Amino acid sequence: MTTLKVGDKAPNFEALDEKENTIKLTDYKGKKLVLFFYPKASTPGCTVEACNLRDNYQSFLAQGYAILGVSADSAKRQQNFIDKNELPFPLLADEDKTVINAFKVWGPKKFMGREYDGIHRTTFVIDEKGMIEEVITKVKTKEHTGQILK
Repeated sequence: MTTLKVGDKAPNFEALDEKENTIKLTDYKGKKLVLFFYPKASTPGCTVEACNLRDNYQSFLAQGYAILGVSADSAKRQQNFIDKNELPFPLLADEDKTVINAFKVWGPKKFMGREYDGIHRTTFVIDEKGMIEEVITKVKTKEHTGQILK
């Protein structure tokens, strides 16, 4: 779905997280960032993916990675998702889809024979200089950490 590829500069973004703090790509300068886009907070696949990242959070920190999740859910829904699953990383409440569109992960999808527009589950690994190091479009929700930390 996305046209962004390895070697591209990550689109600069600014959005509110679950606590309505402004988060920007520049906040992560000098760190590696795992930016994962997921369709909807508290749905089965998204919960499995977020919990897989949570369960391996110390491994990410040990290797110099920060983690940031993004969906079009409200700040309240993102906060509930964090509270319910004890997620240790912020989630952007990108209701106007600014970040989602910047990374080109919104588009037509099919589910159970029905077509609709939504977020394509995609993860971007961004290096310390803001360059895209990896794009994961075929996310395995149960093994996502293994796809990122090879």
